[in-house]
Amino acid sequence: MIFPDEFERKLGFDQIRERLHQYCLGPLGSKLVDTMVFSSDFNVVKSRLEQTAEFKQILEKADAFPASNYFDTSTYFQTAAIAGSFLEEEAFHQILLSLQTIGACKQYLLANRETLPQLFLLAEPVAVPEALIKTIESKLDDRGLIRDNASAELAQIRKRLREEQGRVKRLADQIFRMAVTQGWVPEGATITIRDGRPAIPIMAEHKRKLQGFILDESATGQTVFMEPAEVLEANNEIRDLLHADRREVIRILRELTGLLREHLPVLQSAYHLLGELDFARAKAKLAIDMRGELPQLKPYPYLNWIQARHPLLFLSFSGKREVVPLTIDLPEKQPFLLVSGPNAGGKSVCLKTVGLIQYMAQCGLLVSVHDKSTVGIFRKIFLDIGDQQSIENDLSTYSSHLRNMAFFLQNSNAQTLVLLDELGAGTDPNFGGGIAEAVLDGLLGKGAWGVATTHYYNLKLFAESHARIRNGAMLFDTKQLGPLFQLEVGKPGSSFALEIARKTGLPADTIARAEEIIGKELTGLETLMKTVADEKAALEKQQRAIAQREKELNETVKKYELLSDELHEKKKVILEKAKLEAANLLKETNRQIEKTIRHIKENKAEKKETKKVREGLQTLVEMVKLPAKQVVSNDKIETGDSVRLIGQEVSGKVISIKDEIAVVEFGSLRSTVKLKQLIRSDQAPQNPTSAKARSLGVDVMKKQSLFVSTLDIRGKRVEEVNALLDQFLDDALLIGQTEVKILHGKGEGVLRKVVRDRLKTTTGVASFADEHVDRGGDGITIVVLK
Repeated sequence: MIFPDEFERKLGFDQIRERLHQYCLGPLGSKLVDTMVFSSDFNVVKSRLEQTAEFKQILEKADAFPASNYFDTSTYFQTAAIAGSFLEEEAFHQILLSLQTIGACKQYLLANRETLPQLFLLAEPVAVPEALIKTIESKLDDRGLIRDNASAELAQIRKRLREEQGRVKRLADQIFRMAVTQGWVPEGATITIRDGRPAIPIMAEHKRKLQGFILDESATGQTVFMEPAEVLEANNEIRDLLHADRREVIRILRELTGLLREHLPVLQSAYHLLGELDFARAKAKLAIDMRGELPQLKPYPYLNWIQARHPLLFLSFSGKREVVPLTIDLPEKQPFLLVSGPNAGGKSVCLKTVGLIQYMAQCGLLVSVHDKSTVGIFRKIFLDIGDQQSIENDLSTYSSHLRNMAFFLQNSNAQTLVLLDELGAGTDPNFGGGIAEAVLDGLLGKGAWGVATTHYYNLKLFAESHARIRNGAMLFDTKQLGPLFQLEVGKPGSSFALEIARKTGLPADTIARAEEIIGKELTGLETLMKTVADEKAALEKQQRAIAQREKELNETVKKYELLSDELHEKKKVILEKAKLEAANLLKETNRQIEKTIRHIKENKAEKKETKKVREGLQTLVEMVKLPAKQVVSNDKIETGDSVRLIGQEVSGKVISIKDEIAVVEFGSLRSTVKLKQLIRSDQAPQNPTSAKARSLGVDVMKKQSLFVSTLDIRGKRVEEVNALLDQFLDDALLIGQTEVKILHGKGEGVLRKVVRDRLKTTTGVASFADEHVDRGGDGITIVVLK
């Protein structure tokens, strides 16, 4: 129930309707805009709001939703319902285009049923008569005209018509050329059409020289337009054919209308869907323009709005200035709010915002509040605002207000939202304030919810003492003497009448006299309220400054933590990079050692060449030596011990020791090494693989001593190779070898292929390649291990 009858006009909802009309694509949507009504049914309101929110989602995604041919065909259907009637080609063209649009809409909603459930529910029961669409398509061309092949009879008629029209044109052209030759035609004239017939322009003095009929003459009478006698008979034939064409077209249209008549119930449902979609689209467009959101809904009276903006103000201020949002909360135990404050401070706007947003929501429109806001359902909304003087009913403004109050008291209940602007105004303040307080008390006794605005002190005091109503103030800048348009709930507002009077230039002695008349008690209260407001404003400013500093501190801490995490990550990256570089250096070192060994062998260990190679090797050792913790052997190295070069994985056996110099046998190669460069193998840092193997009882030392870094598989059968290769690589990885060789020979390349296929699938292999061409080339594969 809505009161009064002018409710929509007083709140500005009529302007909302007008905007919705502008957004509609066709008359079907506009009709639904006109019939849109307030609803107190929770399920209806929820469904309408969700439909609008879903269409808003479509528009925001810029999806290709059908947006043309939203025709209203209801008048055509009324005609089609009459037996024997027929619709014209234009009507069928609009029906065809709009049915295609309906089909496309349903197809879109079917494809997006998961994300658009409410819109899909609208479309799901609608059947689009495909047979009717195909039949109309077969009869009409793209211009909406009956096709030549719509029937065999029509095809024959139009074929003859084209032939006769061609014959007439040829005859007319022939006679025109003859008339031009004879000099009967005015210079520059051409054949024209008069009454649908070709006419030849002839100078008036020659009109009797040409046999035919005068159809028209020029304004001066100097030229006549004649239809030659030879063309007359052909033109008459064309007229007969045109009548036959029209009769056949009507017959076809009558058949189509009969088919349409059979589908009318289905079509009416389909076009209702088209109207609903147009309506939902218009509401979604409005929501986008005013930043409307889908709030949380409650099936009972409830009002908790965050950042509510007056929709019309927002639309009118768009791009010019910001609308100050209001946060309004009416809890169940305190469902009434009494708003006070200065004139032009936003009290009435606050009240209208509440009324308009609540009414829009219950009409199914998205509202300009934060999406975390909650909107409840009221069964009644009563409004008393503005000048309601009635000359016809002999009522003054105040009398009209009183009559509204009487209606409110008689009809209000706990499901009612009451909006009262300038409560008690319009009469003697002493009496008006008392009546207003009694009305408020009566409404609260009925359990009504609402918002009222006032200047009366007795009402502010009443709100402070009554449990079901709270004071609210529209804030005022006491320094600039201007309204802030901000609502603060919990305290009464001041009218700031004296301050505004001073700002407007009222003489100081007049203001002083006014203060005397008002009395010290009232002015003192006003001053006290102003002081409290100033102090609160200062406190809020200080709190905002503290909050800003706290925010900056938190941001600084966050930056520090992010920087710390970043440094930690960079440290990890640097360490990993260093480890990788170290590993690469070691691999390179091992390659150089192997190369050195080969070089010594190839040069048969000549002293001069060996010394040169050793010097180069020592230079390399110094270059790649890492500043790691030096490993010192705790036990004395003796002849027969298994030892390693510090930082290397290759083990050898001490053959002899003399003057801190040891002769060590590394495989088949003997080398002279300083004792300080050696460490016993059992004291050397263990690689994880070797350590784990020892824990399982594997004799790694024995494997090291027996291991040969080259596997010779020449002469082996293919089926034997994989097992030998796997065992060889396992041993190499176990003792920490970084590079091994596989001698398979060249031949036909079968063993080479088997070996390399196996290496590709072995996890411990980093890479493999051919040996240098001087040392065996592709007959040997060098394998680098991880």
